[in-house]
Amino acid sequence: MADFIDRELDGLKQAGLYRTLRRVDGDQGPTLLLDGREVVNFSSNNYLGLANHPALCQAAKAAIDRYGCGSGASRLISGNMALHEELEAKLAEFKGTEAALVFNSGFQANTGIIPALVGADDVVFSDALNHASIIDGCRLARAKIVVYEHCNVDQLQRGLQEAPSDGRKLIVSESLFSMDGDEAPLAEIVELAERYGAMVMVDEAHATGIYEPNGAGLIAKLGLGERVSVQMGTLGKALGGFGAYVAGSKALRELMINRCRSFVFTTALPPAVMAMGIAAIDLVKKEPERRQALRRNCETLRSGLRGLGYRLGASESQILPLIVGDADACMRFSEYLLSRGVFAQGIRPPTVPPGTSRLRITLMATHTPEHIDRALKVFKEVAQEPKIEDRS
Repeated sequence: MADFIDRELDGLKQAGLYRTLRRVDGDQGPTLLLDGREVVNFSSNNYLGLANHPALCQAAKAAIDRYGCGSGASRLISGNMALHEELEAKLAEFKGTEAALVFNSGFQANTGIIPALVGADDVVFSDALNHASIIDGCRLARAKIVVYEHCNVDQLQRGLQEAPSDGRKLIVSESLFSMDGDEAPLAEIVELAERYGAMVMVDEAHATGIYEPNGAGLIAKLGLGERVSVQMGTLGKALGGFGAYVAGSKALRELMINRCRSFVFTTALPPAVMAMGIAAIDLVKKEPERRQALRRNCETLRSGLRGLGYRLGASESQILPLIVGDADACMRFSEYLLSRGVFAQGIRPPTVPPGTSRLRITLMATHTPEHIDRALKVFKEVAQEPKIEDRS
């Protein structure tokens, strides 16, 4: 056993794919105390700066004082608390759906929802750059999986045309892609689904909280809410807490309660998490200036990086994928930035396809102009150091 583990670890190191944990002290703000050193944080999903907001902290403390720390059991045993149902009602209102159901994480949601919707006699159509949790959910469903090229609706249409007429069809896509920062062509996907009798499931993990008019996500921005049968998202990114949700019809909620194994067979989220989610949704709706500040910061950094000659793909969001290519070069780039006080994590396979290793640079509403100026100065230094990166 020990020899096997050592060989596996050696192989990861030789391939440039070995990972280690860094320690963070203090809160998740625009700057971090990382391994004992303060750095500007461009690696967080805390897009609106809510993870350390006093309203969330106070809500969590009040929930602990009233309900205690743990939920005690799964939701179907004795763990279904008033706060769970309050949060679900607020999520349904937020997303404009009949009902919602909370999950313990985005990964648990996706790996449970998909197998509850389709099975061995069905077909799932999945974007090539979907998150690993969607990929694993498709595999667990034991359905036929048709992977279409990233955002390629023509290829998706061909797949739908070739699918058997019997059995269910499910199209699954992120709305805002987590590693590329680009948007799915949701309107076209929904039109195809309606034409060919398919269900649509959209993962709004990185879009929840971000888009106008109220932060409910890209689906709401495009006015597609009534046409997307399964809306999934998380509470741990822009909403600053933890957990996930699915929003849709009352019947969908009932199906998940009865058929979704990742919901049925797990201890319910604790009260403090529910209270944080409730407080976060209220803040997102009341404070659009956070979204506006995030957009301004994105435009400033994006423009500055492109002016230095960096490739950022099709991203127009808070996720800026600075493509390097080679995994080793990517990590050298990341370490160079870190040595100069800028934390932008390198992302390598299998998280992204081979040959597309990148820095995943993420903005927060709470970054200041000084933070962005500091980063651009360091990126300018890197641009003058050809041995550090490979932008071929």
